[in-house]
This record gives sequence, C-alpha cells and structure tokens, in this order.
Amino acid sequence: MGAEDDDEPPSKRVKVSSGQLVDISDRTFVRDPASCSLGDSMARPLTLQGDDEVVGTKGVVKKVEFVRIITEALDSLGYKKTRALLEEESGIPLHTSVVNLFMQQILDGKWDESLNTLRKIGLVDEKIVKLASFVILEQKFFELLHKEKVMDALKTLRGEISPLCINNDRVHQLSFFIISPSQQVLTGVSGQGTARIKSRTNLLEELQRLLPPTVMVPEKRLVHLVEQALDLQLDACRFHNSVVGEMSLLSDHHCGRDHIPSLTMQILHEHKDEVWFLQFSHNGKYLASSSADFAVIIWEVKLDGSVCMKHRLLGHETYVSYISWSPDDHQLLTCGEEEAVIRWDVESGVRIHTYEKKFVKFISCGWAPDGKRIFCGVTDKSISMWDLEGKELECWKGHRTTRISDLGITSDGKHVVSVCKENMIVLVGWESKVERVIQEDQAITSFVLSMDSKYVLVSLSNQEIHLWNIEGTVKLVAKYKGHKRSRFVVRSCFGGLDQAFIASGSEDSQVYIWHRGSGELVATLAGHSGAVNCVSWNPTNPHMLASASDDGTIRIWGDNRVNTKQHDTDNGVNYCNGLS
Repeated sequence: MGAEDDDEPPSKRVKVSSGQLVDISDRTFVRDPASCSLGDSMARPLTLQGDDEVVGTKGVVKKVEFVRIITEALDSLGYKKTRALLEEESGIPLHTSVVNLFMQQILDGKWDESLNTLRKIGLVDEKIVKLASFVILEQKFFELLHKEKVMDALKTLRGEISPLCINNDRVHQLSFFIISPSQQVLTGVSGQGTARIKSRTNLLEELQRLLPPTVMVPEKRLVHLVEQALDLQLDACRFHNSVVGEMSLLSDHHCGRDHIPSLTMQILHEHKDEVWFLQFSHNGKYLASSSADFAVIIWEVKLDGSVCMKHRLLGHETYVSYISWSPDDHQLLTCGEEEAVIRWDVESGVRIHTYEKKFVKFISCGWAPDGKRIFCGVTDKSISMWDLEGKELECWKGHRTTRISDLGITSDGKHVVSVCKENMIVLVGWESKVERVIQEDQAITSFVLSMDSKYVLVSLSNQEIHLWNIEGTVKLVAKYKGHKRSRFVVRSCFGGLDQAFIASGSEDSQVYIWHRGSGELVATLAGHSGAVNCVSWNPTNPHMLASASDDGTIRIWGDNRVNTKQHDTDNGVNYCNGLS
C-alpha cells in the first residue's frame, strides 16, 4: 500500500481433525511494485488466434481478455457447465493447460510436481517464481508438521525454503515449529495465541493474487470492474444522496435534484428573536437551537420526520452563541456570549452544572469523546479542560483561541481545534504537545470538523469556504464560492450521504449547497426573509436539513422522495409535551 514480514505471530497454530486443512497464517508475500512489477511483460501471455480483436465502440476492450473474465465470473458463480460451454464455443480457455495442471497439483498437494510446473508456466520475473515457490513450500512445511513428519518438515525448511533467500525473518519463525511441533501447532509459541492451517483453496487464491493476471485471471475480476464503473458513476453524480443499494446495473446511474433536501417541510417559530446557532444530535433524534432571546430550544425529530419542541432551556443571561451535544446525546452544553457554560440533561431539560472561571468568561465549548471531560474557549485566549463536576484539569495559555465561538475536538480525543489568530487555526495535540496550523489569507469567521475528523471546513470573510485535509500534512483540497457574507458570522456544515455535500447560510436569506468533491454549486434554497446564520444536516437522515435565520425561524428542509409530512407553514410547529 514488496514482500514484508508477517504481522501475525508465527506460532499461532491449532490442530484440526485428520484430512481437514484450514487457514494456517496470514501470508505476507505482497508484491513490491518497485522490485517486481507484475505487468504483462512478466509472463508469456495466453496466445490465441484473434488476440488483437476488440469489442465495443472505444476499440480498447480486447475480445480474448473480455471472454476470459466472463469465463472466470461464470466459474466463480458456480456455473461450471456454462463456463465449459463458453470455452468450447469461443475457443478461448480461461487458463492454459499448464496453468490448469498447476492449479490441480496445488489442490492435490503435489508440491514437488507443482514447483516443476510453475517453472513451465513462462514467468519472466525470477523473483515472482521464488515468492510463489516460498508460498507453496511453506504450505508443504506446515502440512508435514500437521502429519507429525518433523524430519521431512526440517528437510523442506533447510533444503528448499532457506535456499530461496526470501523473507529470512519468516524462515526464522518457521524454525521454531521444529523444536516442538505438536505443542506449538496446538498452542503457539510464547503464548502469542493460535493460528489456523491454511486450506489449499486459500493457498490457490493467494497464488492467484501473486501471479500476473495474464497467467491467472484475478478472482472476481468482472465484479471488480463493474464496481469500479459504479463508483465512477457515483463520483460523477452531483446529486447522489441515496444508499448504493438503490443502484442498478441495468441502466446508468443518475440522481435528480430532488434527491437533495430543497423543499420547506416545516417552519419553527418558537424563538422570539434572531436564531444564531443550531445543531442536530449525533443520533439525529434531536435538534438544538439558540437565539438572541437568550433561550435554547431542544426539538425532537419524530419518526414521521416532523419536528416538535421538547424543552425550552432558560438560564443564560446573554445571547447563546454555541451548542455542543455529548457523545451519547444524553446531555447538552450551551455557551453564552462571553458568559458561562451550562450542562443540561436532554431528557428532563434540567440544568446539571454551570461552569465558570474567575475574572474570565467562556466563548465556546465542546466534549471529549469519552464524555467525561469538556473543553472551553476562554476570553483570555486560553483553552481549558474540565471534569464534569466543574474541576479545571488543565489550561493551555497563550494565543490558543480568539473571540470566535468555535471549538472542535477530534474523534480520537487527541487534538483540540480552535481559531488562534484572525486568519489561523491551531490543532493542539494536548497529549503530544505538538501543534499544527491552518494558515488562511483572509479572516476566519467560523469552522467545523467533519464527522471523521479528517477535514476542517473553514468559512472566510471574503465569501469563500475552504476545505482542509488535516490527516497528516495539512493541505487545502477544495474551495466553495457563491454565498454572501459581509457583516455577520455565517456558518457552514458537512452533510448528506457520506457527507458528500457542503451547505452554508448566507446573508441574502438563502441556503447554498455544493457538491463536496467537485465544488459545484448544486442548489440554492430560498424561503427565509433574513440572513441565514447557521445550517445543520441531520447526520442519520441525508434528506433532512435545518437552517436558522435572523427572521426568527428555523426551516426544516426535505425532498419529495421521502415519507415526511409537510406541515402548515403558517401555523408553525405541532407541539410536543415538554417544558416551555
């Protein structure tokens, strides 16, 4: 991703009943592209009359190769008679007679004969011959041990395997089995566990992967090519937002715009002022929103797709600027604008704890993945970590954050992400003490982490959104343009199936949606009468999107393909039993 050492302990063995052979160990002979290219030049290809004949309109599909992979597909599906008929009618065998003999010898355990036949196949690269010989002889070695023919196994190791000079570390590992074969086959060496004897069918599959495709057609090659074609169609589909199971081989894949949530299904009116922030829970069953009215509302997403108010949370003395769901969605953190952080119980709506620090205020909050600690951005530009009972555990001082109320914690819990300067994001390794930065040319207004914590989506003051890959070396991978932002904080999000889309609010009262891979703007959603400050895509329902606006409302967007009841947009929500 060469031949490499076996990661599996060499002595993991288990004895099986007589005549039954199962997996012996994970083989480690992976082809090294640099040292042993497996191109067609490595073996003399199957030569047949009409080799140059092509099928299809592109002139690139060779008839002989096409028929061979169809034959292999029939064989792998169990249609042996149909395979034989195709070979007879086409005159194109799946394998040469020499290869067929080699395969049968492997299945029959005729190791010496198979090694002789291997030399007759016509392989050009001697290293591949040695690698294949090693795999065969290792199987011979273990089967001899299994039959308790220790001296024959030792002879094979010394006289046949070692002279190949392949994978010396593995040779040393094999020598341990000579010392006490019956005990080690049963229990393994040094208590490292047990492994299973590899079946001859699995051995043949391994040789099939090792030898050039001109010699042995790779297993399920036709299925692999079809899957590749489907993947390419998915990549080219700008509106794909449905499970792969809905694809068909009988027609080219194409999704329409109706696969993206673009219809207003419901309007929520319960906030009394501008709605600034909202976020779905990880399980998609709840939506939390905050407003300039100092309130936080927890909404419940019903099975029919309707959204109803569950609790109105009152306790902040200023605007609520940030919300963070606990990993199990049982609790909620809310942060006032330069104020305190409050932890709430989602089911009851009861305040559990208020986090405060002398002489400073909080501007952001977030959960550690274990749900036992929280992180807070502080007005003195530090980041602090607290236990749930309110004890400060650690504080990173210096320019670790700004007044921007965004804070991210990676899913492995090893990095805290925050805006440390106007145009810079810092990734703090709070255990490793290593820091990395994302450097932008423009001022950063907000950011959000992807669900897998491999990407950061950064909204900028110049009306651009940048996608950064933070896995390994930090690098910019995409830009999204079209939305409007001049005065306010406008937030964006990942969303859709496999987070294949990017959505953002905009000061022109619309929601903008881009295809994440191509950067193409695929939809603009009109309906709000004020700036759209924040958007959130339901992580478990790719057909549900929520937007928060200065018009004091939250819009729930859906599509006309899902069974979601559209609610009366004049009367607002249907209420659920809860605190209000």
